[in-house]
Order: sequence, then C-alpha cells, then structure tokens
Amino acid sequence: METIQFEAVKLSLKQDSKGFALHLAIHPDEIPDELVRHFVGARYQVVMVRLDVDDQPSTPNLVSVAGRLCKNESFQTFLFENNLVFEKTLTAAEQAVRDICNIKSRRELMSDETARDLFKDLINQYEEWKHGPTRGS
Repeated sequence: METIQFEAVKLSLKQDSKGFALHLAIHPDEIPDELVRHFVGARYQVVMVRLDVDDQPSTPNLVSVAGRLCKNESFQTFLFENNLVFEKTLTAAEQAVRDICNIKSRRELMSDETARDLFKDLINQYEEWKHGPTRGS
C-alpha cells in the first residue's frame, strides 16, 4: 500500500447531500507528486493528526475526555460491572473517576501527571472491556 504524507491547513468544511467536503491547503513545496498524478475522484483512507504550535502532535484535553466519558452509558456500565460504582449514573461515574485518579476536580488532570496516568489506565481498561480480550492474551 502506497502511503502519502504531507502537512496541510484546514481552510473550510462544507456539507451537502453527498457528505462533507474538507478543503485543505498544501504548500507547493510539500505537495506529494503522487497526489498530483492521481485522478480527481480517487478514494483515500485518511489519517490526520492535529499539530500544536511546536509542530508536535497535540494531546487530547483529558478534562473534556473525562466529561464525555462519564456521560457515556457504556462507560457507566463498565464501572458498574467492575464494582467501581453502585449505580449507573453520571454522578457516580464522575465520582469514580475522581476517586480512581485521586483528584477533587477533573481540572487537576491538566496539571497532575500521576492523575493523568491513572486516567489513561482507566481508559485502557475500559477499551479492553469494550472490545473484549485481545488475541493471544
């Protein structure tokens, strides 16, 4: 499989009856020759990584991730089935995350490296539970 890599800037995103149209700007010195040669209408599988101001992959905002995850019924079920909460509610999930990460507020995930690591471990356990055991384990 041929891989094409380049840096681009998002210019616009439009929606019509066929789906979304993402308009990117690629610097003339960085546009891959292969991309130019492919016909209009060629299909691609796309992987995009947002870059921060230092051109490094930006990290997800774990405070927001924690908030969204606690609202997720599947995550609440995971916590319940693993005896981490007594009821499947938003409030119970939020308290479980704070207890597991040893924090008083999700905002502490921004500054407390230990809490971030504990939260990432919890996410990994949830993903494992959600997708079942991996082959060979």
